[in-house]
Amino acid sequence: MTKRIVMTFVLIGIVLMIAGCVNERTDPYSMPHQEYGWHEPGFMYPEQYDPSLDSNIVTEFESNGEMIYYTGFNENEQQIPVSGGPHWLYVHGGSCVSCHGTDGKGGVPIMMGTVIPPDITYETLTAEEEHEDEHEEHPPYTDETIKIAIREGKGPSGEELDHTMPKWDMSDADIEDLIAYLKTL
Repeated sequence: MTKRIVMTFVLIGIVLMIAGCVNERTDPYSMPHQEYGWHEPGFMYPEQYDPSLDSNIVTEFESNGEMIYYTGFNENEQQIPVSGGPHWLYVHGGSCVSCHGTDGKGGVPIMMGTVIPPDITYETLTAEEEHEDEHEEHPPYTDETIKIAIREGKGPSGEELDHTMPKWDMSDADIEDLIAYLKTL
């Protein structure tokens, strides 16, 4: 009898794993061209969503960099791999706009974060005056140090950025497009 119970649990486990894999491959929320609803940024629960209200969610993009900034996907509909950062980034998807806002100016605390996301507009990042954050003063960013911040989570002086800053595994073309978009903010 014990062997039969064990085999039943093993079979149930296998069925659940297969069902989970099928759901992962067909989950409509993992696609960048999804229709938004209650799960769009700013709505934690379905009962908070009011479809009669106008949404400020951008769904059409003028450039690959803008698409990456808003969705975390590139123009080939490939999700940009990420490590580190907030756990919800993996669960619900996310992108630069999730923390730094539509205007790139940050300033709003993120869930489970320890710092307020900074202004990442190109003009602010590359300004000549000394920058000061909670760690130390640092020189202005350059295109190369912006790439390092995005890919490695390090500031222009080599200091580690806050642990809530994800490390994006972005191709050279995608990161160039993203930086070009930051220049428009």
